[in-house]
Amino acid sequence: MTRPAYISATGQFLPGEPVDNDGMAAHLGAISEEGLRMGRLFLRRNRIRGRHYAMRPDGTTEWTLAKLGAKAVHDCLDRAGLDRKALTYLASATTQNDLMVPGFASGVQAEAGLPPLEIASLQSVCASGLMALKAAWREIGAGDHEAALAVGAEFSSRYFRPGFYRGTATLSEDGILPADAEFLRWTLSDGAAAALLEPKPAARGISLRIDWISLRSFADRFPPCMTGGGIRGDGAITPWSHAASIEEAARAGAFQLRQDVDVLARMLPVWVGEMMRLVDLGRIVPDAVDWFLCHYSAHNFREELIDLAVRAGCMIDEAKWFTNLYEKGNVGAASLFLLIDDLLRSGKVEPGQTILCAIPESGRCIMGYAQLTAVGPG
Repeated sequence: MTRPAYISATGQFLPGEPVDNDGMAAHLGAISEEGLRMGRLFLRRNRIRGRHYAMRPDGTTEWTLAKLGAKAVHDCLDRAGLDRKALTYLASATTQNDLMVPGFASGVQAEAGLPPLEIASLQSVCASGLMALKAAWREIGAGDHEAALAVGAEFSSRYFRPGFYRGTATLSEDGILPADAEFLRWTLSDGAAAALLEPKPAARGISLRIDWISLRSFADRFPPCMTGGGIRGDGAITPWSHAASIEEAARAGAFQLRQDVDVLARMLPVWVGEMMRLVDLGRIVPDAVDWFLCHYSAHNFREELIDLAVRAGCMIDEAKWFTNLYEKGNVGAASLFLLIDDLLRSGKVEPGQTILCAIPESGRCIMGYAQLTAVGPG
């Protein structure tokens, strides 16, 4: 890195009005009474009270993932007062694109009406947002670009309609989904957020200097946990494209999002262990952190993470934790940018404060951390 990079502006877009817990079943569509019972259990555990959906209750939509991303791009650039022509780099992040080909960044660029520029499409789950931020940070730091944008977006509700499960092997004869499929229906939501990076702080307000970003995958230790496009059976996951036909893949439940909660539980010590590694390296100093932006999908996981961190001796005071999970839900690849944007909008950040971001991903176990320092106008 030849020069610093700053998050000089942020933006977000959440489609529709907030949907509360009582309205979820009507919005997504109930599959069975047992599914509703499991849903109530999951909601007690995750404690999410509101979320946004780009899909209407009747299953129609005016949105695409690219359109959601473009809305966040517009919000970010409008708040920055930046001419679109000055933007020369775009890194995008999502779990699943609108299309299999081309990449997500191409769709966002077109929908946002951005001029020709360099792009990078990052695809994973929650950690892809940090991947996009790191890509933009590197480009600014290397001196290749003067204005780079990182955007994350999710449109999970399109996969949760009853029609995606009926007639498939996933649904039992009595109409019940396995917990690993039902869990995500009550956890994930839609939205997009973005961050603008420049080599200097913004002329007004608070900017965030990126001090460092660490991201490590532990796929060598775990089987796939959160999956889409796979056929589960005999302890293995077969790619949908290996089925004899599209119809066979669909009947096998390949085009559904699933999460193995047992594998997920085994990842928590690894995520905290990665924090311990960074503490030992001197990168993370828990007592020096002013704001801790920890992405987690459910409140019960927060409680487990806290228990592990306390026992490991690397706990950050809960008074310093900042979250928007309970009001906005789990928005996957957009979560990091939503957290940063909401923290900045809160007016609580002061120059000189240290912000630590933690982004765990259950896809096949990724853990990412980033440290930011708040600075005043440049």
